[in-house]
Amino acid sequence: MKITYHGHSVLSLIMNDGQKLLFDPFITGNSLTDLTPEKVQTDWILVTHGHSDHIGDMLPIAKRNDATIISIVEICNFAEKNGVNKTHGMNIGGSFDFPFGQVTMVHAQHSSGYEVEGQMLYMGEAAGFILQAEGKTIYHAGDTSYFGDMAFLGENFDIDLAFLPIGDNFTMGPHDAVIAAKLLKAKQVVPIHYNTFPVINQDPEAFITLLPKNIGKVMHVGETIEL
Repeated sequence: MKITYHGHSVLSLIMNDGQKLLFDPFITGNSLTDLTPEKVQTDWILVTHGHSDHIGDMLPIAKRNDATIISIVEICNFAEKNGVNKTHGMNIGGSFDFPFGQVTMVHAQHSSGYEVEGQMLYMGEAAGFILQAEGKTIYHAGDTSYFGDMAFLGENFDIDLAFLPIGDNFTMGPHDAVIAAKLLKAKQVVPIHYNTFPVINQDPEAFITLLPKNIGKVMHVGETIEL
């Protein structure tokens, strides 16, 4: 599989059979991204939680691509009420075998709400995703603080690559993300959710130096790695 980082928490994956996945499609309003909403092509959209900087362009991208949204049930219900034809609702602790691989929805310690016409809608619990596909295991933590049950994830999943937020203020910062990485036992860790707004400015290279040697990797916007 090929994994590309697009700024903030946005990832795109191309599987060996050509299926395309998109995580947390915050494009419009994301000054760091290299994507244009109208040009995005994807088959599946995975959304960790209901904040606008993660739902982002979920609705128009799903409609234009006839893509399936995978998320907590409340977000899927919201998408269906807003004209999306294909959704797959999940909840914390559940796994499902999709054509591209198995997805497990795991806990994230965060809030989740989306404002529509001045009203804040409840969008279910915040979550992270563990993707097991093509012999690899990838963890997208979404927005979360450090929490002790990350040790459970490290014990039960052989994580090849973990995407962890380091921005602080809204999520864990670099120090707590280092502790999280230790519990997760991930072979490689990539920082996400930083520098999009002034309040979450961080130095990703400094974060990497806090990790064990050869564990951390800074992915620049538009950079692709292959697993």
